[in-house]
Amino acid sequence: MSGRPIGDYALLSDCRSAALVSTEGSVDWLCLPRFDSPAVFGRLLDEEAGHWTIGPRGPSEVTRRYVPETLVLETTFHTASGTVVLLDALAMGHRERGHSLGASSPGLLLREITCTSGSVALETSFAPRPEFGLVHPVMSALRGGLSAYGGAQRLVLSAPLPLRIEGSTAYGETVLRAGRRIGFALSSLPAWGEAEPEPWRGGRIHRRLNDTIKGWRSWTRIHQGYQGPWKDHVAHSGRVLQALTFTPTGAIVAAATTSLPESIGADRNWDYRYIWVRDASFTLQALSTSACEKEKAAYFGFLAQAAATQLERGVDLQVMYGIGGERDLSERILPHLSGWRGSTPVRIGNDAWRQHQLDVYGELLDSAHQTHPRTEWFDPPTRNFLLQAAETASRRWQEPDQGIWEMRGPSRHFLYSKLMCWVALDRAIDLAPTLGATTERVTAWQHTRQSIRTAIETEGWNPRLGAFTQSFGSSELDASALMLPLVGFLPGNDPRIHATVAAIADQLSDTRGQVRRYLRDDFAAAEGAFLLCTFWLAHALALTGEVSRAREVFETALTCANDVGLLAEEVSPTTGEALGNYPQAFSHIGLINAARAIHQAEQAERQS
Repeated sequence: MSGRPIGDYALLSDCRSAALVSTEGSVDWLCLPRFDSPAVFGRLLDEEAGHWTIGPRGPSEVTRRYVPETLVLETTFHTASGTVVLLDALAMGHRERGHSLGASSPGLLLREITCTSGSVALETSFAPRPEFGLVHPVMSALRGGLSAYGGAQRLVLSAPLPLRIEGSTAYGETVLRAGRRIGFALSSLPAWGEAEPEPWRGGRIHRRLNDTIKGWRSWTRIHQGYQGPWKDHVAHSGRVLQALTFTPTGAIVAAATTSLPESIGADRNWDYRYIWVRDASFTLQALSTSACEKEKAAYFGFLAQAAATQLERGVDLQVMYGIGGERDLSERILPHLSGWRGSTPVRIGNDAWRQHQLDVYGELLDSAHQTHPRTEWFDPPTRNFLLQAAETASRRWQEPDQGIWEMRGPSRHFLYSKLMCWVALDRAIDLAPTLGATTERVTAWQHTRQSIRTAIETEGWNPRLGAFTQSFGSSELDASALMLPLVGFLPGNDPRIHATVAAIADQLSDTRGQVRRYLRDDFAAAEGAFLLCTFWLAHALALTGEVSRAREVFETALTCANDVGLLAEEVSPTTGEALGNYPQAFSHIGLINAARAIHQAEQAERQS
């Protein structure tokens, strides 16, 4: 099994696909040509599922960072005889800049290592295993590298040193002296019908690396709208969201991986390489903070197009879609993979797409509310779609569902689902002029909105606990109740909000100060603390006026980032290590939105 800590990995992206690189210089995860493609390197989930390692032979001390304002990884190996610096990147298209980042990415992994002092003996091990390890390719030498083929992919490795092929693995060794550098490149193409490309030479690799650095920096420099505390963290999280964006459609995947567990050794292992409507409004808030206006428009446009005609046909709005707009995301198990630390099954696909979740209507309309100018009408298809979403929320809000956390047990009347139906109608009422909604329709929405408010305030409030709870009539707390002030249902100074925030902070926080989603669910195994919920708590505290406490909680969540500033989905309550799929968009979204809320609360304090 694979057991390297999740937080040991750094992310590479070309805004179409992703790779994860360990502190040892090993690419242990790479999906080409898309985020949701089968992995070429999958050692993250099984030792035999493929890797590509470049690094010193023998012991070394390692430091690493991203090249400033980029997601190009710089790993420095200090050995007894000298120092080498490894640069890793998924290449952007030639001279891609700003908003076009990822528009023509070639599916090319670049690796360049430079000796900065002394001399260092290097070694590389190249073991591609396409289709999550099912394919052990045939390798053949080329001038300047090798070719590996088998299954539906052909891989071409450009390498500046002799390679020894043993079965489906290639090995190489060399000594690098001060002032010298060597470059590697890996490209992928369909196995059939295309001429094999020529291997890349070192000078070309070096130029493309520099071009990719310039591309990332050009994107960063037009996305610097936030100037408050934790500015660097917010900017970096904005880059992570861009890295998780599939540029051709504007979709943002929830994470770059599948089946990294929420509980070690248990079966809480899901595929997160898709887009959730649930994430939409939170994501758009984060993009606003990061000054990503074009990305906001593309993201909402993707949602509207992916879901087109579903409501018109009386079909439930899906909770999630593929990054190209695909709807069938049927789940299956890969039994040949042992999983991260033995956490099986390893799944691809996600059957949550079949679930009934009422919150999606609120998140969709809130997304439209955030992105659309009030002076412009929606185009007819989008207008009809949003009207249908509001009508569906109005008609079905009293139904039970699976809730935001996609419970796989019986349906319930989750408070968060009712809240987001309230949001759907609240935003639709405000958008009514641009939606062309009739006065009669708006009056009906207003009546239903009040009915939902009454239900939440009576059935969602537990007087014995003195807090809003997970579902109507429940005695269980749920961190999603923190959204009550975040979406404007109740103001931060409402006593019930103060009491709910205090109860969640007291009862759902672990000993490390991180917040769990809830205390129990339909799975036997306990999960870790959920980083988004910790940021939600910080956000809610800022709205309730407890700004110093909000800062403390925010800083506590920041400690969960790894050495290159990446956040997982969850953290272990016992060890504090990263759990769940990684890096997690939701966590970085929570960071951005909480930072903005705290900054605004501090500004308000100073002005008062």
